[in-house]
Amino acid sequence: MAKYIFVTGGVTSSLGKGIISASLAKLLQARGFKVTIQKFDPYINVDPGTLNPYEHGECYVTEDGAETDLDLGHYERYLNIHTSQSNNVTTGRIYQTVITKEREGAYLGKTVQVIPHITDEIKRRMLLLGKDGNFDIVITEIGGTVGDIESLPFVEAVRQIQWELPEEDCLVVHLTLIPYLKAAKELKTKPTQHSVKLLSQEGVHPDIIVCRTERPLSTELRRKIALFCNVKQEAVIEASDASTIYEVPLLMLKEKLDVICLKKLNVTIFPEPDLEKWKQFLDKLKYPKSQVNIGLIGKYIELQDAYKSILESFIHAGAINECKVNVVNVHSEFINDQNVAEKLQGLDGLLVAPGFGNRGIEGKIAAIRFAREKGLPFFGICLGMQMACVEFARHVLQLQQAHSFEMNPDTPDPVIDMMEEQKKITHKGGTMRLGAYPCDIRSGSLAERIYGSTHISERHRHRYEFNNSYLEAFEAAGMVASGKNPETGLVEIVELANHPFFIGVQFHPELKSTVESPAPLFVHFIRAARDYAERQQSVKNPLLESEMI
Repeated sequence: MAKYIFVTGGVTSSLGKGIISASLAKLLQARGFKVTIQKFDPYINVDPGTLNPYEHGECYVTEDGAETDLDLGHYERYLNIHTSQSNNVTTGRIYQTVITKEREGAYLGKTVQVIPHITDEIKRRMLLLGKDGNFDIVITEIGGTVGDIESLPFVEAVRQIQWELPEEDCLVVHLTLIPYLKAAKELKTKPTQHSVKLLSQEGVHPDIIVCRTERPLSTELRRKIALFCNVKQEAVIEASDASTIYEVPLLMLKEKLDVICLKKLNVTIFPEPDLEKWKQFLDKLKYPKSQVNIGLIGKYIELQDAYKSILESFIHAGAINECKVNVVNVHSEFINDQNVAEKLQGLDGLLVAPGFGNRGIEGKIAAIRFAREKGLPFFGICLGMQMACVEFARHVLQLQQAHSFEMNPDTPDPVIDMMEEQKKITHKGGTMRLGAYPCDIRSGSLAERIYGSTHISERHRHRYEFNNSYLEAFEAAGMVASGKNPETGLVEIVELANHPFFIGVQFHPELKSTVESPAPLFVHFIRAARDYAERQQSVKNPLLESEMI
């Protein structure tokens, strides 16, 4: 029987419940326990796939094709395991299940209510991952904040689980804020007290309180929180701001969060944590030997969470290369043929990000052309790869009106077309090509050198594909389709042979990058950018023989 840890949040959103949950899971995993994490989101959307990135950040896609919350990305990056559809549940999915059952007559004419029907379905899903014996501990993060109307059914479900399960099989970690008031020059505990009080009013009593704070918590302050929140003083955990999210597991180790959890779960025998690889990664991250400037071309750059997995992949790849990656956000809407050289000045590499819609497309095409003609390392993901094909068609194949069918359905040269199975779809939610698919890589290609294999599997999220009727013309002009789906012939990877580093992929390699297994494409892209930076530096500062003596 698995043990369950619930993580709730109070006072404000974006406190870092996902990072705390992932950090705790990492520590437990490092002590030899089989751990997984799941996220319950209170919004009524069935999944985040239809949400604007400005509202909810990126949509993370799992191996089995589920569109999920971005926190699942943190879970995978920390634990180096795959999550699934079962790891992310929304209010919309809960209600959809209950209403479907009601329509089928499953409730035998009973009045369907929030309690017990909705809460029963929530409980069923909360306990699901712990029933097959694959995991020792299941951590459940409850989205939103305590007191939100939409969060109440989840809190009630946790209350019932606390009552139904043995005391040693269930605990609640409550993450809250200890704000520092500059005017008073002190930390304030009242928001935390009120947050815990609100949670207790709903019948859920926290076992551990994790306090997000900018300043260290004094012993007196911890005693005060413990007294008024009715927890042991050792169960008041300081979560101070860190220079990188990857430091948080070590900070929680120092605070003994994992040990306190295990004691409360009546687990008394456990080994010391093996965090050697994690510490080596942090050392390389903190003490780089070089640095590069990478331009991230996108249209959602105002919100960092919109490209969360890409930014984290840069960190993983940078650490492997012992190279600091400075990401320069460049809004594609403000790039044109006249200012592209100015906008991309000082960059050592260019990544054109995925996305949908027409906004900023011509800017992306202009940036790609610059990278292709100037020998600047280029990496295109999904839409980035598609626009690389459009740019090549326009300026190399001289198909002046070439475009993607998505942007211009009337284009005479749709080098990017809608996938055949997508043409009859009217319901947009969860209907794209989603999840992991195989890809065969051409021998001797850049892609093969990067992956070290001719057979790979990567995750997808798209409706449009390269139009294979143009493939012969593309390859004759120098753009090689070095990766294809073995079953459908879908072009997965394109590259230029006569370029230092120019590669576009239809899939999303950033979704599989973890601390322990960085995405090969990002690793080699950063390596190429570092080499480019060194070449540029040697051109600027040629070393005279006399200076070498």
